[in-house]
Amino acid sequence: MYLTPKSSLFLGGSCVSAIAAVGSIFELAYGQPDFGVTATAIILVLSIPLTGLFFFAAVKDARANMK
Repeated sequence: MYLTPKSSLFLGGSCVSAIAAVGSIFELAYGQPDFGVTATAIILVLSIPLTGLFFFAAVKDARANMK
């Protein structure tokens, strides 16, 4: 296994931001969001690219430690 503490942290961040994105989509689609429409939309807009960036960083770090 090539998982390091750094890549684990990035992978965990990717999971949390993906969960935030899915939760924001459901909040916006099915009623009145708890934090308001504006705040929920901002969370959604920020969490989508963060998910990809964190995942890419985790894979990059894990591949760097394969040697």
